[in-house]
Amino acid sequence: MADYDLLTIGNAIVDIISRTDDAFLAEAGIEKGAMTLIDAARAEELYGRMGPATEMSGGSAGNTVAGLVSLGGTGAYFGKVADDQLGRIFAHDIRSLGIRYETAPLADTPPTARSMILVTPDGERSMNTYLGACVELSPEDVVEEIVAAARVTYFEGYLWDPPRAKDAILQAARIAHAHGREVAMTLSDSFCVHRYRAEFLDLMRSGTVDIVFANEPEALALYQTEILEEALHHLGQDSRRLAVVTRGAEGCVVVEGASRQAFPATVVPDVVDTTGAGDLFASGFLRGYTAGLPHDRSARLGAIAAGHIIAQIGPRPQTPLAALPEVRAILG
Repeated sequence: MADYDLLTIGNAIVDIISRTDDAFLAEAGIEKGAMTLIDAARAEELYGRMGPATEMSGGSAGNTVAGLVSLGGTGAYFGKVADDQLGRIFAHDIRSLGIRYETAPLADTPPTARSMILVTPDGERSMNTYLGACVELSPEDVVEEIVAAARVTYFEGYLWDPPRAKDAILQAARIAHAHGREVAMTLSDSFCVHRYRAEFLDLMRSGTVDIVFANEPEALALYQTEILEEALHHLGQDSRRLAVVTRGAEGCVVVEGASRQAFPATVVPDVVDTTGAGDLFASGFLRGYTAGLPHDRSARLGAIAAGHIIAQIGPRPQTPLAALPEVRAILG
């Protein structure tokens, strides 16, 4: 039996979250709803211009494993931080959740990554990310014992920005498959897809990746189409195991070969902050998937987790999701 339901590999980032309005985004030259990579100088500039902020450990894959553990699963994480204040905060936070985290920190520069996240009144988040120490993730940080012990190894498409991280991902995928495990990825962001479309398709078509998570804009960008059904058709052909496409309030579609299964979202009357919604959907779906549940129940767990997270500030559950009555009913 695997020791971990899920191992995630991602950019270890401390999120700095502040509420703002569209006027500030326009004035600061921030693209609404996107994740924009910035340098250290821009990070300092934005930090100085932001209003009151909340700092918390984040990063897409980190949020996903945190959500899965909150749902009662077991997890591990690979991601690079520096030996600085934010790095120590990140390491403490993720270990405090019971997640195995052994990636050695950098002794010197660059500093730990941080993302300035501006949340507008409609709940949309605009991320401005300085990768810092993230770019130093390398094959040396891949612990074979942990990869071999995880039912699913999941990584974020954002990792295709730091160069050596690609080698780390490919190494982890080889180890996982050698031990009969599965590999999943999230496409992360439509801008990320535009940058690495050919490489992402190769990961799928080569069988390096078994499971793909995407939202609708990412799926459309991957196949350069405006027709969702066309993107779903190609996903069915290119995915080794299955693909899951989230559609916000429209729910999700699980694609398995020629099969399509659509499942509803959770109704959330007051959307506070959409940061981490896709990450937490993946948490719930993978919690069900690694427990051997059928797709409808896995999708329901994903919808519950995503709905819970957009009703609060911040991308990680503030209370254990496993305690929710609807989660207990699904997991038994």
